[in-house]
Amino acid sequence: MFNKNSSLILLAVLILGSYHAGAQKSSVANNTPQLWLTDPGNGILFKPYPVSAAPTKSDLPEITIDPAKKYQVMDGFGFALTGGSAMLINKMSPDKQAALLHELFGTGKNDIGTSYLRVSIGASDLDDHVFSFDDLPAGQTDPELKKFSLAEDRKALIPVLKKILAVAPHIKILGSPWSPPTWMKTNDSTGGGHLKPEYYHVYAQYFIKYIKRMAASGIRIDAITIQNEPLNANNNPSMIMEADEQASFIKNNLGPAFKAAGIKTKIILYDHNADRPDYPLTILNDPKAGVYVDGSAFHLYGGKISSLSDVHNTYPAKNLYFTEEWVGAPGNLKKDMQFHIRDIIIGATRNWCKNVIEWNLAADPHQRPHTPGGCTECLGAVTLNGNQVTRNPAYYIVAHAAKFVRPGSERVESNYLAELPNVAF
Repeated sequence: MFNKNSSLILLAVLILGSYHAGAQKSSVANNTPQLWLTDPGNGILFKPYPVSAAPTKSDLPEITIDPAKKYQVMDGFGFALTGGSAMLINKMSPDKQAALLHELFGTGKNDIGTSYLRVSIGASDLDDHVFSFDDLPAGQTDPELKKFSLAEDRKALIPVLKKILAVAPHIKILGSPWSPPTWMKTNDSTGGGHLKPEYYHVYAQYFIKYIKRMAASGIRIDAITIQNEPLNANNNPSMIMEADEQASFIKNNLGPAFKAAGIKTKIILYDHNADRPDYPLTILNDPKAGVYVDGSAFHLYGGKISSLSDVHNTYPAKNLYFTEEWVGAPGNLKKDMQFHIRDIIIGATRNWCKNVIEWNLAADPHQRPHTPGGCTECLGAVTLNGNQVTRNPAYYIVAHAAKFVRPGSERVESNYLAELPNVAF
């Protein structure tokens, strides 16, 4: 019997059999009811479960689906491919690396179908050291970006991305900076500080160079956020960018620069917690900034996921994205899945998000690498100990959605039940 007191975690995704134009179908047939189960208490980890074993009592909660009432088209579900993740994957033997990448990004019977990635523009705090793409000795500047280089990303990130694209050529990639080069900042430091106004136009060109150099490497950046966690200075790297600063940067520099350069990469603002919907609304309220913006991105380390619908309802033509949620080491599969499935996989998509990204893809058994001052407890979706792979809560959280809700799927109406949270596509 499945009920609200059961020890198992169940996510049922209804595949209705009609796909948006261009949708990428999974290997799962869309005309036969299927149930895939993760039940940590009984050692069942993302396995098909007989539908005939499900209860048929008439007094059970009932989910009603209305496929005629459609909402957002999905871009995908996935992970942050941090520099540290790429470094660990790149060190695996060729055969083990290929097997892992096919399992993560393929759409075969034994694959989970990851369909969205977030990468850092420069280092995140889960790289083994801090860097930007234009680092200089103290006191020097490079306003023409003559020394801009992707050399750090060419060590592991770009090679791993190319291998992923060979498996999943249509995967969407989002780029997010943790900090610009220190010479552009008010405190000349990798942590905290603000972007100097005199370098706004230079930083816009920094984004353009990044997008173009990645494209020249065969990697299309679908979207960028302007600053990871712009209200958090307690990370390394990091930078503060208040809403009025971000609005000014978008409308006077980044937006016009993208337009002049013919850049089609989407501009997504905010990229921080759900407790501050006023931040994206402040920028969207400025018509000169809003015209360049595709939408807003959120994390859920603060606030309520329902706040995202407030932003959607105010600006329904702008998209919403869910770009980060971590699992803390050592992880608790039952507890982590209950929260992440209910509030993020179901919650974010029911509140209009086109994607869901878990933080992060891979770490070693000691949650490394990380920068000095970076996250020391961020559990990867997989733990990599050389060629040995351990699958952790975020792996199963994403698998339950990514395998079945392929890019191009449309969310449709279903009644929400507190005792049986659900979402239908």
